[in-house]
Amino acid sequence: MAAVGSTRTNGPPRPILSNRVTSYIQSSVSNRPSQHSITTIQSRGNLPLLERPHFAYPKSQVPEELSSIFETLTNADAYIIITPEYNHSPCPGLMNIMNHFGSSTFGFKPSAIVSYSAGQWGGTRAAHSLRPFLSELGCLPVSAMVHIPKVADVLGEDGNLMEGASEERWSEYVERMMNQLEWWGQAAKEHREVQDPFEKSPAFLANPSQRNAPN
Repeated sequence: MAAVGSTRTNGPPRPILSNRVTSYIQSSVSNRPSQHSITTIQSRGNLPLLERPHFAYPKSQVPEELSSIFETLTNADAYIIITPEYNHSPCPGLMNIMNHFGSSTFGFKPSAIVSYSAGQWGGTRAAHSLRPFLSELGCLPVSAMVHIPKVADVLGEDGNLMEGASEERWSEYVERMMNQLEWWGQAAKEHREVQDPFEKSPAFLANPSQRNAPN
């Protein structure tokens, strides 16, 4: 599953780059020999600003859109988190959509981070600040990340590499991250089939004080 952070529909800077990056990552996943399927959740237009998280609703009263996203998240074996960099931080829309769900939704599965920017840094600062956030949600990020600088010079509107961008080098770069994510995703899936991870590490359901150290 890929969560896409950008909610922008206009610039500056122009052009809007999120669709290019998302298409490139989707095709990179779909073209792997293991033929994984990938479902994309867009931050734009899916959920309002967080007022009431999924776990705060009685099961019979969860809004349909929230329930649909929850089902997608729980059915996923791994997560690819795609974000631009805003003020050295991940996109607020991404944080908003993920904060609608508790850590038990994501727990005991791996994640991978893809960041991008119109400039030279490729969103690296946003990517690194996502690592503790994803760890707290329980979907530990693999060590390899993908950072795409100057996206408009690397990817065309269709998400394919532009002329002059080395297909071999970009493929190897993305594949390193994907190989790690696939390995951990498969290992976690197989172990979940043997043992329920929440049996020995149950989700906190009552209040934040459940996290507290003993007095």
